[in-house]
Amino acid sequence: MITRIRKRLSKIFAEFTLFSIEVLTLVIVFSLALISFILIARMVFAGNTTAFDNKGFNFVASYVSNMNTTIMNFFTFLGTHGFLIPANLCLTAWFLFVKKRRWNSIKIPAIAISSLILMFLLKTIFKRNRPLTPLLHEAKGFSFPSGHALMSVTFYGLLIVIVWEFVKAPWLRWLLSILLALLILIIGFSRVYLRVHYASDVVAGFSVGLVWLILSIWALSWVEKYYASKVSVNREASEE
Repeated sequence: MITRIRKRLSKIFAEFTLFSIEVLTLVIVFSLALISFILIARMVFAGNTTAFDNKGFNFVASYVSNMNTTIMNFFTFLGTHGFLIPANLCLTAWFLFVKKRRWNSIKIPAIAISSLILMFLLKTIFKRNRPLTPLLHEAKGFSFPSGHALMSVTFYGLLIVIVWEFVKAPWLRWLLSILLALLILIIGFSRVYLRVHYASDVVAGFSVGLVWLILSIWALSWVEKYYASKVSVNREASEE
């Protein structure tokens, strides 16, 4: 009996420790992302300095070639509405009709739509003009923060969360997560390469996207648990 109790307590302690580490990690990542966004915005709009952005353009200039431009155009497409809208719809349909996970099918469009609204809101607030010398074509709308960077973090970052929830093999889970993280970075890099965004726009987009993704997942998880508890209470009341 004592041995069984010890094992049970050890299991509870291990689960609590793991949960605490995960929460602490999320709090640290959230805080760093928020601070990063604030510092970038302050640097661009209060400090009025272009040193960081100039270094970004100077760095990518040495890599410009026809082949690299074709590659960067491909990756930048993966962060456009033309790709992300169908991708979100397909992922929503997969959870709704294949996996039968209704809450997952709600989370995906909720995060996508709220991220889009947030992006337009921030662009309207900051009203930063685009770089004057795009590599190929001039991009429409304001520049800060990068919509490609923000939307890539919220969509592909959500995919990383889904991978950790559904993929059981640790090696595959890590591999997919690393590839998705690299994809996010390359999409952001492509915006600077194509000279349609400043480097500060991209960093700000990554930061605010990460902040919003963490907030959205936390809020939606809280709503899911609240709804589940209400359903459980109503079911118990009906059975009495």
